[in-house]
Amino acid sequence: MAKKLSSVLGIDIGSQKIKVCEIRSQGKEPVITALGIIDTPEGAVDHTGVYNSDAVGSALKQVLSQSGATVSQAVISVAGQASVLVRTLEVPKMNPTELKEHMQWEINRNIPFAESTIVSDFRPLGGDDPNSPNMDVVMAIAPQSAIDTMIACVKKAGRSTNAIDVEPLSMARSIQKSYDDILAGKTVCMVDIGHKTTSINIYHGDRLLMPRQVPVGGEMFTKAIADAFAIGVPDAETMKIDHCDIPEWAGPTTQAIDPFADPGITAGFQAYNPFADDPLPFASPTASPFGETGVDDAPVAPAPEPQAAAPVPADNSQAAQIYNAISPILEEFVSEVRRSIDYYRSRGGDIDAIELCGGGAKLGGLVAYLSKSLGIPCDAYDPLRRLNLNVRKVAPAFVEEHKQEFAVAVGNGLHIFFD
Repeated sequence: MAKKLSSVLGIDIGSQKIKVCEIRSQGKEPVITALGIIDTPEGAVDHTGVYNSDAVGSALKQVLSQSGATVSQAVISVAGQASVLVRTLEVPKMNPTELKEHMQWEINRNIPFAESTIVSDFRPLGGDDPNSPNMDVVMAIAPQSAIDTMIACVKKAGRSTNAIDVEPLSMARSIQKSYDDILAGKTVCMVDIGHKTTSINIYHGDRLLMPRQVPVGGEMFTKAIADAFAIGVPDAETMKIDHCDIPEWAGPTTQAIDPFADPGITAGFQAYNPFADDPLPFASPTASPFGETGVDDAPVAPAPEPQAAAPVPADNSQAAQIYNAISPILEEFVSEVRRSIDYYRSRGGDIDAIELCGGGAKLGGLVAYLSKSLGIPCDAYDPLRRLNLNVRKVAPAFVEEHKQEFAVAVGNGLHIFFD
């Protein structure tokens, strides 16, 4: 249905910011005609989903007016631990009728919500090895109430919902449209750092190979700075944005061991599975349902110890003090990304590149720090790359400052260029 549209609003509602991107089709090429961002009303959204559709809808209406967006039809993504489950599955190859029946069984056995009324969908990913007896399928499950809430937000803003998507698939469209010239044929780990959570999704081309969400976000860095400097959260957020720059000397002090270089190292070793039930010893009852993927229930080996961060040199500068405050959070963040990559490697794959996006990705020096810590090329993701911009109410400085935050909104807007 969305394919027939020539223009659409891509909407991304986060726990800290609401982002909108208006995209029109001109000569079969996407043109961005409006961009906007606004603070999410306090208490209206958290990492589990949207709680106050009226407040969110009012803020959405305001940002649409400020950005000059006029398109009436919108594509919005549903996110949050209590709002959606996204999972990739490997199933035997079968015809469409058999697949529909089988996926209904998979959906019924994977519902993680207390609510009995759910909305679900699935899609074969394509690109499978023709000699393989199996095929890859992505499925999404959401409570009906979560879908109704998202539609209510859009309606409150005076727009109509044309389609509802999930964030990992939205970002897959962005990668294919903006980076197919340099990432084609490569396996990419997209790390989207939000306010409360981080999405770690692995793609090959436009194929989603592995979605995961972890409870580490930009808010944790801000609170660490607030505690260390005994200042309020707003001041700590300003300090993080304006003065945080991870030093070049920061990072692992020892050479990381590659357990895959020598088969003897991993002999008799059960691959770490961050997606098994209760994957971490500190997992809480409210841990993300993304943590369950239905993989083998074999015993899970302990996670590898994260590399110790380099000690702070004899330096009492503000930059060194900020780094000292956030270094434990950095180690936790890197460990979560490493766990995801190691699990994917344990299944026979490898990662060619890491792309960072989201508001938390603007942390100074993070790209170089992550690349050095993991030994994988890392870059700041630009969802506006190779897209034509014809925005009326946005200054170039705004675009440069906030472009990493629009990955999901742009991906939602690109819905009209894909099946």
